[in-house]
Amino acid sequence: QVQLIESGGGLVQAGDSLGLSCVASGRTFSNYVMGWFRQAPGKEREFVAAITWGGSTTDYADSVKGRFTISRDNNKNTVYLQMNVLKPEDTAVYYCAAKRTWTRLSSIKEYDYWGQGTQVTVSS
Repeated sequence: QVQLIESGGGLVQAGDSLGLSCVASGRTFSNYVMGWFRQAPGKEREFVAAITWGGSTTDYADSVKGRFTISRDNNKNTVYLQMNVLKPEDTAVYYCAAKRTWTRLSSIKEYDYWGQGTQVTVSS
């Protein structure tokens, strides 16, 4: 089992920056590809970003490319999501998730473990 706990959400204004963290416990953190997803009210959960086991490769949804950065620190069992130039449409609950393989990164069903989520609200 892997337990994931997100933090760092909050209320910000459009154009601001915000950083999220997700701390993992349980199994060996470096064995897992880590992803960030988000779910806005009334919408399906969607892929935001993912990072490989060692952090050398990342992938992003087109909607956040150039604004968001995913990173990880395996010594701290933590994955981060730095969000810059936030827009009202970025408002959502943000979840981190873990999976074994670097395939089908945007597929929710592929992820084995999920955090409880942290709310990000961007006002216009």
